[in-house]
Amino acid sequence: MTSDPARPFGRVLTAMVTPLADDGSIDLAGAQELAAHLVDRGGHDGLVIAGTTGESPTLSDAEQRAVLEAVLDAVGDRATVVAGVGTNDTAHSIDKARDAERLGAHGLMVVTPYYNKPPQAGLLRHFTAVADSTDLPVMLYDIPPRTVVPIEVETLVRAAEHPRIVAVKDAKGDLGAVAWTLARTDLAYYSGEDMLNLPLLALGAVGVVSVVGHLVGPRLAELIAAVESGDLVKARAVNESLLPVYTGVFRTQGVILVKAALRELGLPSGPVRPPLVDATPEQVATLRADLAAGGVAL
Repeated sequence: MTSDPARPFGRVLTAMVTPLADDGSIDLAGAQELAAHLVDRGGHDGLVIAGTTGESPTLSDAEQRAVLEAVLDAVGDRATVVAGVGTNDTAHSIDKARDAERLGAHGLMVVTPYYNKPPQAGLLRHFTAVADSTDLPVMLYDIPPRTVVPIEVETLVRAAEHPRIVAVKDAKGDLGAVAWTLARTDLAYYSGEDMLNLPLLALGAVGVVSVVGHLVGPRLAELIAAVESGDLVKARAVNESLLPVYTGVFRTQGVILVKAALRELGLPSGPVRPPLVDATPEQVATLRADLAAGGVAL
């Protein structure tokens, strides 16, 4: 667990997949095994549980609680465990936040409410209400490709006034907005879009919440360290070496190909739940080639 206020959730976090059994049920032992692998051998100091890559849209609240509890039991003494609790219903999000706090989560990730397209005033009210409901630190998740509505800079500035809203996972792709938010707030930024890890770190992000981190956690730590030391030549070289991995994992929905890669590596993953579909043999063959080009052998 991190004690650095500048990076309240750690440095290298992965939005962890939720391992499933062949029949589609939750594999809690597999979740513990994967979490331990990522933390003990994969270079991670934090994990996000029940985010989108964890297939939260198709996990029941009870299943999300069970996975969170299992992961906390496995690695909660040596990694920051952040619970994804955001929904498009403020009352439901508050209930999930309180559940996560009772289970011992170290922090909360709250995504922009999706589908109902709230105005900025609604976003601020939603985030503030969730942050008011527990004593846990909150990371906002700004991802308009999934939620349609971006969190505008002015909204982030006002949200940052809340003592428990301390960070943003950014997958907005608007580097100018990030620069202005960093200039006007003390929010800790985490890159939430792997292809933009380097530019976001160069702007002042303190870490990553990654999908490819399942496969290249130590190299992401190397990238962050290079930027922080001012060695941009090395940072660019590390980033360039990771480009085939970034591209390969996101040729379709990231969880589909990450689970395929984990299966190939003999790590817990299992199938995805509908409406997602598992990778085809052709997709796995392409993934093997992409990852090999990025220095990851399946």
